[in-house]
Amino acid sequence: MISPLVPNRSLTVPEAAGQPADPATIAARLEDHARAAAGAFAPNTERALRADSRVFSAWCAGQGRETLPAMPETVADFVDAMAELRAPATVRRYCASIAAMHRAAGLAPPTSAQPVRLALRRMARSKGGRQRQAEPLNRPALDRMLAAAGQGADPKAIDLRDAALVAVAYDTLLRRSELVSLYIEDLAPTPDEGGTILVRKSKTDQGGEGMIKFLAPDTLRSLRAYLAAIGAPQRGALFRPVSRWSRAGDTALEAQEVPRIFRRLATAAELKTGRPHSGHSTRVGAAQDMLAAGLELGEVMQAGSWKSVAMVARYGERLLARRGAARKLAVIQNRA
Repeated sequence: MISPLVPNRSLTVPEAAGQPADPATIAARLEDHARAAAGAFAPNTERALRADSRVFSAWCAGQGRETLPAMPETVADFVDAMAELRAPATVRRYCASIAAMHRAAGLAPPTSAQPVRLALRRMARSKGGRQRQAEPLNRPALDRMLAAAGQGADPKAIDLRDAALVAVAYDTLLRRSELVSLYIEDLAPTPDEGGTILVRKSKTDQGGEGMIKFLAPDTLRSLRAYLAAIGAPQRGALFRPVSRWSRAGDTALEAQEVPRIFRRLATAAELKTGRPHSGHSTRVGAAQDMLAAGLELGEVMQAGSWKSVAMVARYGERLLARRGAARKLAVIQNRA
């Protein structure tokens, strides 16, 4: 088994102080780590680790630097270089992957050293620490997209799938990797003509305990229309690739297709947006709509499976500001 953390098997690695760092030892440690960690990480996490380690390895090779173990000065220079090209959140993720790569090799991570911390602070001061929010898909925009997908007397199966996907994404606030991991047999109707679906595993439920998500009646109708159009399968992946001849595959839709479907529907609905929609757009939009409807932060956190209030507050900061203490004081003082 090849570890996703192995950036380059032919590296010449210098001896680290107090740590055996010959190439054979590091390779053996990485292989041991790969075996021990098999199945412990989500596929998206493994893909990110592989991609980040390739980026760092390629940069080091171009600079004539060593990758494992990397000197703190090397990582600091890498942060400075990447800060010119990537978003701050991406650069911080690179550093986390570099640290993980070193820990897997039994080496002390260089990312906690002072040069790296200072490089990250330089980046924060020059580019700002505020992460750009995904373009929201609020309910009015969603309704226009659903109408665009269902245009015509005989909509195609692929259009019915896209409508069902965006409707489920809005109701459940699931991430794109979670949406494509849903199963048909985990759908269950409820007495109010809506339904529920079991999410077997999610980003915040790596142990696989599962959680139940609500589906509104109109969402369930969209799902039933889509499933009928692809032959009413009883088991397997809920969202699948569908050809223009309405033939559905047996495998699950790829996660990267979710934002593409959102963008395609937005174009069909002639939505004017500031930025392209992403896989998080329905999460942002639904969270904002919940806050606008007066739901409490704790309720929104539960709906979106957030462990911290920070992200919910970030999504709804403008709405929350209009409901905050300063707004209430202005009303009391007759200044609103």
